[in-house]
Amino acid sequence: MIRKFLHKVFNRKISALNADSQLCIIPSKQHGIHRSQISPGALKVTQNLQKSGFSAFIVGGAIRDILLGLEPKDFDVATNATPEQVRSIFRRSRIIGRRFRLVHVMCGHETVEVSTFRGPSLAQVDTLDMKNHTDQHGRLLRDNVFGSQEEDAARRDFTMNALFYDPSSEEIHDYLNGYSDLKAKTLCIIGEPATRYREDPVRMLRAIRLAAKLDMLIDTETAKPIGDLAPLLQNVPPSRLFDEMLKLLLSGHALSCVVDLRARGLHHGLLPMLDVILEQPLGERFITLALKNTDERIRQEKHVSPAFLFASLLWHEVLAAWNKHKLSGEKPLIALYKAMDEILLKQQKNLAIPRRFSATIIEIWVMQPRFESLAGRKPFRLLSHPRFRAAYDFMLLRCESGEVSMDLGTWWKRFVAADQDKREKMIHTPASSRKRRNRGRRKTSAQSIPADGTSESSEKEKTAY
Repeated sequence: MIRKFLHKVFNRKISALNADSQLCIIPSKQHGIHRSQISPGALKVTQNLQKSGFSAFIVGGAIRDILLGLEPKDFDVATNATPEQVRSIFRRSRIIGRRFRLVHVMCGHETVEVSTFRGPSLAQVDTLDMKNHTDQHGRLLRDNVFGSQEEDAARRDFTMNALFYDPSSEEIHDYLNGYSDLKAKTLCIIGEPATRYREDPVRMLRAIRLAAKLDMLIDTETAKPIGDLAPLLQNVPPSRLFDEMLKLLLSGHALSCVVDLRARGLHHGLLPMLDVILEQPLGERFITLALKNTDERIRQEKHVSPAFLFASLLWHEVLAAWNKHKLSGEKPLIALYKAMDEILLKQQKNLAIPRRFSATIIEIWVMQPRFESLAGRKPFRLLSHPRFRAAYDFMLLRCESGEVSMDLGTWWKRFVAADQDKREKMIHTPASSRKRRNRGRRKTSAQSIPADGTSESSEKEKTAY
């Protein structure tokens, strides 16, 4: 038993892909990346690690984005130093993560994520031990296995994300032909596609998002098993699915991503009601307009609310449930609340929308009937609501899609743009059949009877007649 254990630890099997890979060093003159394009924090981390005798590279999406002429959002570092060794070098740092430990190094306002080179998971090393490290579908549950730089490249998701940039030499280390794939605009998964998707089903969503965002084609072999393995998304924690779905919707290519999700059958694990909505002409137009507007705002670097996005995606299911409850005799407002609870509960099983977003979603929905009340002080009260702007944009979207009359949207546009005097003139005076109550002091019975004992009414009658 001891001999087997030592053999497993010190003679780990390297996958066929990793064994066949060859290191290709791409010089600066060929790739064109200069160290000045790397953030100061990431440069400081790699330099300090290298001065301490360790290897250190900028990896992942940052190098990919620079090669494509895009501005990276952050810079990650990979090293052969263990998390404890990284922690000892940088005073302002902390170790995080359970499935795979990482170190966050704080450099001023910048946080640099440092990971230790990963090796083959224990499930890959010994299939007999797989049940302890994967679930019944092959998804990795534990992955704290360190390895070499070459093994780390083989463990990444796509070839274009397995490029290592050394700021000191300004060279790129490429083990898996990722540089050529990137230049050819082809997205290729590393390893056997079905196995890699089973290890982490979220990779299927990531493939859709990256292909749309970077204007790339998904390699035929990479795309082939996606439709069959789509049900695996149901085994991913809902909170993790929400995070990945949010990245997809805020990629600036949400419309093409959602269309591709539906075409490949991936939406069933995320938005199972999407089929029903898109089969309705009004629903399809509403969602298309919402996603187009979102993409346009992101391209213009304007703020986009995740709550608004999910309110848009789920609205026509709420609308259908609302109408159903009203037809059964429920009062409109009660029917709306029942419909909202019903749809959000159904959606929560697939995609865990955080409470901070679901509260805003509900406010946007609840305010929609109030836009139809144009009399009295109601428009003024609605205008002062903290969520007015989001609900107002949502109402305009409903008008544009044909769900409600454009006249309503036109009135509100004029009302919002007008000054206080003009707003007062625009308000519809409510017709009231009730007579104004006399607010004067009511006379007591003793005051209403004269000293002679005759009532006022009898005196008036005498005078009248």
